[in-house]
Amino acid sequence: MAVQTIKTPNGEELIVLTKAEYEALVRAAEEAEEDAADIAAYDAAKSDIPGLERLPFEVSQEVLKGASLFKALRLWRGETQLHLSHRTGISQGFISDLESGRRNMTDEVARRLAEALAVPEHWLAR
Repeated sequence: MAVQTIKTPNGEELIVLTKAEYEALVRAAEEAEEDAADIAAYDAAKSDIPGLERLPFEVSQEVLKGASLFKALRLWRGETQLHLSHRTGISQGFISDLESGRRNMTDEVARRLAEALAVPEHWLAR
């Protein structure tokens, strides 16, 4: 698809879309709103369960994009694998393997990572 741009006299750039492309964008935006509403409803229902904390919205978004829960939590906390490795004594390679699913989380590793990320341990424990 060739993109056509038009520059207005005041310098604003406009993009010309076919009607089909515009409608596809509108549908995608509507679906994204529905997904966000579904996530909010799910989180609200889970918040009624005693002792169960809600995941932050940004974490849920990353998980929906395909990240593991552990990786989403690490990114949400602004941690690099290397920095988290230094803080926990868990090798960066092992952390990478946990995020990709190549290795499984043990209770001890979950405890150390949860403490370093300041999240409930049951979010990481299997």
